[in-house]
Amino acid sequence: MTAEVFGFSGEAVRTAHDIRADWAGTGLRGSLHAVNLETGEDLGFDVHVPYALASVSKLPLALVALDLVAAGELDPSSPIDLVPGSMTRGPTGVALFRHPSRIALEDLLLLMLSVSDNAAADAVFELIPPERVTRTLQAWGCDGIVVRHPMRRLYEVAAAVAPGNPVLALELAVRATTDGGGHVLPTLDIAAATHGTAAGLVSLFTRIWTDGVSVPAATARLRELLGHQVSRNRFSSELTADSLTIHSKTGTFLNLRHEAGVVTTAGGDRIAVAALTASTVAAASQPEADRAIGRAARAAVDVLRL
Repeated sequence: MTAEVFGFSGEAVRTAHDIRADWAGTGLRGSLHAVNLETGEDLGFDVHVPYALASVSKLPLALVALDLVAAGELDPSSPIDLVPGSMTRGPTGVALFRHPSRIALEDLLLLMLSVSDNAAADAVFELIPPERVTRTLQAWGCDGIVVRHPMRRLYEVAAAVAPGNPVLALELAVRATTDGGGHVLPTLDIAAATHGTAAGLVSLFTRIWTDGVSVPAATARLRELLGHQVSRNRFSSELTADSLTIHSKTGTFLNLRHEAGVVTTAGGDRIAVAALTASTVAAASQPEADRAIGRAARAAVDVLRL
């Protein structure tokens, strides 16, 4: 059952229960899945419940792009023109540029994964439409992830239902939802949104780390790119140590706060973790919620490492 808390041992089950209780106390609902890639031991809860992915959708987009590069269909050095005024909104990267620029495709992939650049991602979506990303994932047997729209759609929908009122948009994100995944905002409605599950993301990360999807040239480059993420306020808030490395992607929009990736320990453990959350508190700044996601990742890694 999707709501069942599970783990490979009694300690793992208790840890999953503790994480869910910690999230609830912080105003988060969500799902968590963590798997040791060496042993297959795992823990989690609500792992098949879908959530709108926000910027986590840049992960499958990058994988499909790198697969097409490896196949020779796309040139990683191909220049792409970006013109202010026509680019997607966002707080980072070329989305903030005031002057026209020309950036190579592979460098756009770096920007969209390292600083979660929305404009860079949508420039890549122009080359690889969301429908193609989803078809490719399905052909690879990657269940639990559906890509339906570029990043700009998130902002267009929020502006349409709450024009010039980000506070109202946040209130609607928190309040106007149903138990079945419906929502007044189409980009948060599972029937229309780009969405995924914690189980689907952990499975995809597992295949990326074991060269079990696409081709090794693509997965190796993606692993490298995922190591450059600048955001450090979720997993890294509790997993910062010389003995650990994190390769991951965050996702943030309105009340959504996600992170998914692979934590590698000095002992060689590789632990895939996906945390998908929606805050029940209508506040844009919630550092304790981000730290709760970090605590969840740390607890999962502590239990699953050898």
